[in-house]
Amino acid sequence: MFCSNCGTEIDDKAVVCVKCGVPTANFKTQPTVGPYAGGEGYDWLTTLLLCFFLGTFGAHSFYTKRTGIAIVQLLTLGGCGIWALIDLIIIIMGNYRDGEGRLLVRK
Repeated sequence: MFCSNCGTEIDDKAVVCVKCGVPTANFKTQPTVGPYAGGEGYDWLTTLLLCFFLGTFGAHSFYTKRTGIAIVQLLTLGGCGIWALIDLIIIIMGNYRDGEGRLLVRK
């Protein structure tokens, strides 16, 4: 594959040209709206507070787009509070992931 800007031969899997830095067709742009605008993720503190106050209803899971788990938490009241407590500990430790597998961002 060749760069559309400078004509340098680049790898077929390249995201940007190594010579001029112009994005290739493989480059995926960041969303312009929503929690991932500008490369950011879901807020750690918001998720923590939602889990602490509304964890038995799965509010933190709805917020981070873990909809399937959130519905089960809502129907079971957070596994009688145990599931919400475990999620709270995971969030505090910084290992909680959103629906797409990305870690939360401390802003």
